[in-house]
Amino acid sequence: MSTVSRRPALTPRELTRTDERLSFVYLERCTVHRDANAITAQDAEGTTHIPSATIGTLLLGPGTRITHQAMSVLGETGAAVCWVGEHGVRYYASGRALSRSSALMEAQARQWANPRSRLAVARTMYRLRFPDEDPAGLTRHELLGREGKRVKDCYRAQAARTGITWRGRRYTPGHFTSGDPVNQAITAAAQCMYGITHAVVTSLGCSPALGFVHSSHELSFVLDIADLYKTEIGIPVAFDVAAQNEEDVGSRTRRALRDRINETSLLNRCVNDIKRLLIPQTAGPSSPDRDQDVDVVTLQSDHDQQVASGVNHDGPDEDYGDELR
Repeated sequence: MSTVSRRPALTPRELTRTDERLSFVYLERCTVHRDANAITAQDAEGTTHIPSATIGTLLLGPGTRITHQAMSVLGETGAAVCWVGEHGVRYYASGRALSRSSALMEAQARQWANPRSRLAVARTMYRLRFPDEDPAGLTRHELLGREGKRVKDCYRAQAARTGITWRGRRYTPGHFTSGDPVNQAITAAAQCMYGITHAVVTSLGCSPALGFVHSSHELSFVLDIADLYKTEIGIPVAFDVAAQNEEDVGSRTRRALRDRINETSLLNRCVNDIKRLLIPQTAGPSSPDRDQDVDVVTLQSDHDQQVASGVNHDGPDEDYGDELR
């Protein structure tokens, strides 16, 4: 194994932006340590250095062990960590990524709490996925029906394009190999997309749970965002991999998806799409996510006014120590 690169110590304001990071790094059967500001993956073949500030999400597969110091540096640099099962397709748990502003979280909560704005965001999501249709005026049930039809059409179109015999979507949770190769590839692609979007959602300070299409799950918003790219990226990549051959479909799908994500600059697009959904006026290249990374803590006062924290507001200004500053 070779050393990827080494970096000097980083301050929070010098961290790599979300849209400039590697989409994901998958490790299995190794021990993850820390070496300065890099993490190291050590196995029988040697040691690989990976700069922690360049990782979007770290997927830890079977046979991995990770040290406290490695988790510490990953937390400091804002990388998400997910523990996944064999083939990288079963999600077990994750570590929370670093975020310093609640601006997007508060905007998400406002949009989610109002039934009318929640439906409006769901319609915007549908429009992002299928720009040739206008979802204005559609109810939630109608949106779900149209989405289901479009996804089925996508499966059939990709099967025709690649020459694969398509017998329908089949996946049994916990039994990855029970499906045929193309279903295994679709599952692997979907799980990778969930890990990537989870990293982006948490690094921007949003709540993974407050979804606008999905509901009642701790990762509802993650599923919402991942689905934006399902028919455009995830499903076509899965069919391409399955059409090549039936061997080692899971790992080949991960590698092919990683390459496609880099080619299409998906992380940058994902950041802008989330901002466009939650705070429309902030979308675009002029509002990078580092604008959100400010260590400011305020207190809520009357009439939606925010006042300084770390100050005793019962009399003359007196700094009494805010542990978050």
